[in-house]
Amino acid sequence: MSAPRVRFAPSPTGYLHVGGARTALFNWLYARHAGGTFVLRIEDTDMERSSSEMVTGILDGMKWLGLDWDEGPEVGGPCGPYFQSERLERYRDAAERLVASGHGYYCYCNPDEIKARRDAADAAGETWSYDRTCASLSADEIAARESAGAPRAIRFRMPAGTTAYDDVVHGRIEFDNAVIEDFVVLRSDRYPTYHLSVVVDDIDMAITDVVRGDDHISNTPKQVLLYEALGAPVPRFAHVPLILGPDKRRLSKRHGATSVMEYERQGFLPEAMFNFLALLGWSPGNDRELFTREELVEAFSLDAISSGNAVFNPEKLEWFNSQHIARLGGDEITRRLEPLLLEQGLWSDALRGERREWFHQVIATLKPRAKKLGDLVEQGRYFFVDPAEYDEAAVTKHLSAPGLAGHVKAWADVLAGVEPFSPAGIEAALRASAESQGIKAATLIHATRVAVTGQGVSPSLFDVVALVGREATARRLAKLQRFLGQAAVAIGPEP
Repeated sequence: MSAPRVRFAPSPTGYLHVGGARTALFNWLYARHAGGTFVLRIEDTDMERSSSEMVTGILDGMKWLGLDWDEGPEVGGPCGPYFQSERLERYRDAAERLVASGHGYYCYCNPDEIKARRDAADAAGETWSYDRTCASLSADEIAARESAGAPRAIRFRMPAGTTAYDDVVHGRIEFDNAVIEDFVVLRSDRYPTYHLSVVVDDIDMAITDVVRGDDHISNTPKQVLLYEALGAPVPRFAHVPLILGPDKRRLSKRHGATSVMEYERQGFLPEAMFNFLALLGWSPGNDRELFTREELVEAFSLDAISSGNAVFNPEKLEWFNSQHIARLGGDEITRRLEPLLLEQGLWSDALRGERREWFHQVIATLKPRAKKLGDLVEQGRYFFVDPAEYDEAAVTKHLSAPGLAGHVKAWADVLAGVEPFSPAGIEAALRASAESQGIKAATLIHATRVAVTGQGVSPSLFDVVALVGREATARRLAKLQRFLGQAAVAIGPEP
């Protein structure tokens, strides 16, 4: 068996969405696993809705996910051009060949009248199919219309019988040709319909396997007949399940972001999205979930795609993201965090230089709680700057103990002399200070956490204090003492 040639053919009428990205991913994985060729083709014949901005958005989404293409826009290839808008004459020639071979015919019927009849049938709850008015026109009748310049489309002449194909995912699928009307392949404006353009492109680009969504199953019999009518081999089809939202309805904007680049903006790693999408409708045959790209390439096969619809679970995606964040090394995660820290005014080149090891320790401390890249910045802000304010709930819960200002001052005096200034040394000193003052260690732990982080929760306090450092911790404890003193004055003496 020769190496497969597969394609991803999006329409630039919108950005790369989750469903399209998963289809592209399955094609890419199959090509890479089998040593084949992955072709990217842009189906931009819908001139009114297509735009160069959307093309750029699709390419950006592919690049972000790491789905590099062997042929297509920006890289070229032997089967170009790879934009349908640049291939119009190919489609027109193919349509005329269908007419010449008897597989197609000219249709002079008014499209508006046909639409009106179809709409009227739909309104009455009936099904209307084109009645082949033009299928039996004589040569003289055709010549008369042509000489008069009558606008005309080209329709495919459906044969009697059935059309069947073996789907990799769903098995044998068969259609009764009687229920499929003679469909248009070239409109009266000389633009091809989807069925003709996709088949001509697949033939020209020697596509061996078509991997696409379940919503194309009903299109396939028409395309099988076109391949055959044009004298080309029919590729193998694999229709992958649709992606549903948690409510089991087709994934859409009501379920949240659908553009893959929106997930980048939200702080998701491409590795996590890649891993997550691969398991939407495909299984390695065991319970394993975490994969690298290379491991997915090694394990992937079309035969393991499920025929059941997949459910997009945002919480599961966050779990994948947290796991892939945990896998990133210190230098790599520093590279990815730099633009986020720059945006917040927290970046310093020292974080790649003399403070590199310190920053790696900060990241390692924050990683277990981070679901997105931005969490590392938001949750770790206190490592870079003093908290501007204290969380109100934390103040109410942890800063109401009687005489707390004095206890904090005594603890701050002890902390100033702690050696070594390590998590273990800090913990031992805090517990000793609490015991000497006759209070619970938790009282000082919670108060110190609020002082140092501004929050009521954080990673291990003693790790945090050691990383924040002696000077900054002392400054923040002093600020807390002033806050507690002001609060006591505001409340006043008990009546």
